[in-house]
Amino acid sequence: MITRSHVTLEDVAQVANVSLATASRVLNGTTNVRDDLRDRVLAAATDLDYTPNVHAQALAGTSRQAVGVVCHDAGDPYFASIIRGVLRVADRNGLLVMLVNTFSDPEKEVAAVSVLRSQRASAILLAGSAFEDKTWERALAAELEPYRRGGGQVGVLTRHRNLKADSVQPENRAGAKALAEALLGLGHRRFAVLTGPRTMTTVLDRFAGFREGLAEAGIELSEQDVFEGGLDRDGGHAAAGALLAAGHKASCVFAVNDQMALGAMTALRAAGRSIPDDVSVAGFDDIPVARDLNPSLTTVSLPLEELGEQVLDLALSGTRAGRSRVRRVAADVVLRDSTAKVRRRH
Repeated sequence: MITRSHVTLEDVAQVANVSLATASRVLNGTTNVRDDLRDRVLAAATDLDYTPNVHAQALAGTSRQAVGVVCHDAGDPYFASIIRGVLRVADRNGLLVMLVNTFSDPEKEVAAVSVLRSQRASAILLAGSAFEDKTWERALAAELEPYRRGGGQVGVLTRHRNLKADSVQPENRAGAKALAEALLGLGHRRFAVLTGPRTMTTVLDRFAGFREGLAEAGIELSEQDVFEGGLDRDGGHAAAGALLAAGHKASCVFAVNDQMALGAMTALRAAGRSIPDDVSVAGFDDIPVARDLNPSLTTVSLPLEELGEQVLDLALSGTRAGRSRVRRVAADVVLRDSTAKVRRRH
């Protein structure tokens, strides 16, 4: 039994043994739910003395002037920069922004969309990688399709291959391929890759692009060259630690985002590896701190604030003729001091 003084929607869902999205739909009355599920949620809410979020209810009366932003982690510099762009466009249009963190949890993402629907937000923006999960994909579509039919606008950033929504798509795969080609141009032939969970489409696209660039030069990556961790500084640190423990002899390490690259650089330096003299390191995104590091980080640069601006602009302009629109944004390789030419031993 839940004993916390503040009962949350997640607590209700846990006791009722239903998903967050189902609990939200029942308590907000936004869509039909099976009678047995409805009864379980209402019984759990009564037993727990659940009180809906008063602040969210207060917003409901004005939410036609609000947009919802659903992202994995607003504390990540990647998302923080994108959100800044969203806020700039929202301010120009006199809109309130409601921000929801999902912490990369697919179920929480579906629940967040359900709540934003109930608040009647004029637009919902989804920022961050999709998941290779058909159940999640169907659940999300089930929330968004009636929302769109009711006049709501949806803007999607860097995800959702099969979702019917306008999207802004950074060239993740092409950017990673171009980075591989640039690193090959520095003379590197032995690589290691630090990835996030390979259930996320952004990770898969960047990894695939990098591997493709190497393959065209006759270099194949094996599973022994790939080290998986979380998509943050600690994840990069742990993945680099696994690389070191395995005795990998990479001359260049590619991390699928800059946050992982930062953690990897710390782990490599702690192990006595000089960057770039002993090993080169490259990332992806070009978060603001990347150029200020010592050494500055080689990366694939995305116009992060512009991505945020574009996705809200696209949503506010409305879908035309019932067709989803796609804006593609180029990713540019930026070579900095964390990578260097390979010195050949004679």
